[in-house]
Amino acid sequence: MSQRSPQVDAYIKKAPAFAQPILKKLRDLAHRAVPDVQETMKWSVPHFDHHGLMFGCAAFKEHVRFGFWKGALLKDPHRLLAAMGDTGMGGFKVKTLGDLPKDKVLIGYIREAAALNEQGVKVPRAKKAPKKPVVVPDDLAEALKKNKRAQATFDAFSPSHRRDYVEWITEAKQLTTRQNRVATTIQWLAEGKSRNWKYTKR
Repeated sequence: MSQRSPQVDAYIKKAPAFAQPILKKLRDLAHRAVPDVQETMKWSVPHFDHHGLMFGCAAFKEHVRFGFWKGALLKDPHRLLAAMGDTGMGGFKVKTLGDLPKDKVLIGYIREAAALNEQGVKVPRAKKAPKKPVVVPDDLAEALKKNKRAQATFDAFSPSHRRDYVEWITEAKQLTTRQNRVATTIQWLAEGKSRNWKYTKR
């Protein structure tokens, strides 16, 4: 049996006058669509949970926004999410009750979101693009050849630590600045220091 959260009650009561009927409508639709829906507050705004979060809604000064947590996985037969650019919690922006889709339509979307949670369907994580290999600029490479200790430190560093130095050098806009950074890099490397050694906790 679904329950109404006092916290959601309070949120709706404090919302702008225009937003209150919209929030109440979305709340009622959640309960009609999924009888055992659970109300919860996440990030200080109402959310509706059924084996996981289904959707949330939030009131702003001039509009109410609501969106489905797995919007990207919903079939979207009425092209509502596509039209609103909803690929996750981007969702809809509505200013009046008339801006909402028909009850039957929204209930269908809510039930599909509930079914995805029941089935344990997860939103696939976006694959991170592999980082490009660290390319050592010629001036740094020449300077390293002249200092074996600096070269040894640089070679022993992880790719991210090497990248810190390379990017610092290549981001220099003036030749003089770049030359100074190469010199400083060699000095610090010879001392076994990373680029951000000043900020490393001892």
